[in-house]
Amino acid sequence: MADEPDLEARLARLEDRTAIAELAVLYGFVMDERDEEGIRAIFCEDATLRSQDGVFAARGIEEIVTTYLGRFAALGPTNHFTHGHVIRFDDADPTRATGLLASHAEVTRDGAAMQVALRYKDTYRKADGAWRFADRLMSYMYYMPLAELPEGLGDRLSVRAYGDRRPADWPEVLYSDEGNAFLRQFYE
Repeated sequence: MADEPDLEARLARLEDRTAIAELAVLYGFVMDERDEEGIRAIFCEDATLRSQDGVFAARGIEEIVTTYLGRFAALGPTNHFTHGHVIRFDDADPTRATGLLASHAEVTRDGAAMQVALRYKDTYRKADGAWRFADRLMSYMYYMPLAELPEGLGDRLSVRAYGDRRPADWPEVLYSDEGNAFLRQFYE
């Protein structure tokens, strides 16, 4: 019992977990409403935004805002959904946490209704009492027109948002040289 965190520390950890989970949900609303001020509020000044396929590679809040404004220009209405969220705290640094988030989005791109299966690998940092994204890496299982889902879901070339067919980023155990080793930090 002596090594058990006290009630106040446990409560603070629960509050932090809730704040990070809400940050992930808020991200979807900020994206759907094209809220530039919201982007600035949810990302750290020195944050990075990346995509596993290399399309996104922004450093710092100004590049992140510019990246999203460009993305918004290519999209019509969007609707982001968050699903399961796994959060792990850095015991050596109480202002740092990491997370995995499963997500979907319904989007209109170039006049076509599309559905996207997303994963986010995040690093969060607490500054001035608020949790923000320090690094966000997004990846896709598919990004395709709704009409193509029945035939395209199992196709390795299931990222079809850019006018061509690109390979899916996951399941990583099937498509990555590293496999699913990244998961270990979340269950070991």
